Amino acid sequence: MNELYNIFLIGFMGVGKSTISEYLSTMYAMESIEMDQVIEEREKMSIPDIFKVYGEEYFRDLETELLKELQTKRNAVISCGGGTALCECNVTEMKKNGRIVLLTASPELIYDRVKDIDNRPVLFGRKTVEGISGLMEQRREKYEAAADIVIRTDNKSVSVICRELMQSLTEMDE
Repeated sequence: MNELYNIFLIGFMGVGKSTISEYLSTMYAMESIEMDQVIEEREKMSIPDIFKVYGEEYFRDLETELLKELQTKRNAVISCGGGTALCECNVTEMKKNGRIVLLTASPELIYDRVKDIDNRPVLFGRKTVEGISGLMEQRREKYEAAADIVIRTDNKSVSVICRELMQSLTEMDE
């Protein structure tokens, strides 16, 4: 494992960023940072409440500030919120000292994972396979442009996904 940089996990909600981040941090003795969680703790409110009270732009600014702070870190695996990579300035920050790994999954699998969760503001009014599929399609180009590596997570165990991810990073560094 190359300890000179961080691994940024990006992708749509429900693709497994948090799960993969935790697994990698355990397997490779890396620090795991959940961006949404850090922001919620600092703001002392949930993401939906931040959206409601201050708006999405305010939240996106908090993400950018946090990414700038993370420049001082090394050997951390950072799970980004689903919208983090949509802002070019955030991608620029991540690329300064990290590799960006895009995790993908089918709209059906994502729906299955998020259907009972109510803390996803961007899904309000869109919590259907079609709604998720449409939103994923809107974001796909920016996600793919930001990514150094793309990993499909459908029908794979966490350990298989992590091995694939680390293998891809190793090949990229050679």
